[in-house]
Amino acid sequence: MAERIKLTHEDIPVIPSRFRLQWEPAQNAQVLLYPEGMVKLSDSAAQILKRVDGAASVSAIIRDLESVFPGTDLSADVLEFLNIAHERGWIVIAAPTHH
Repeated sequence: MAERIKLTHEDIPVIPSRFRLQWEPAQNAQVLLYPEGMVKLSDSAAQILKRVDGAASVSAIIRDLESVFPGTDLSADVLEFLNIAHERGWIVIAAPTHH
């Protein structure tokens, strides 16, 4: 069995090109489309995935969400969701860039 990789605050998540995040009127929700089907997302999952742009680190995503929803500590919840999304293949971790 593959070792489970836990995302860190420094990791940069990326949505693989086979997935597309979009609003689906029939579902009245954001969905993650992929060739084999569709995942209907909760509002909080959609808020997180909208910020996964291949440039923002996990920390930056958390800071942005906490600026939109002030007075909340979202770190644990965001990390938990991103780890689940990673395990399901909805996101991957960007290869580190060396300068």
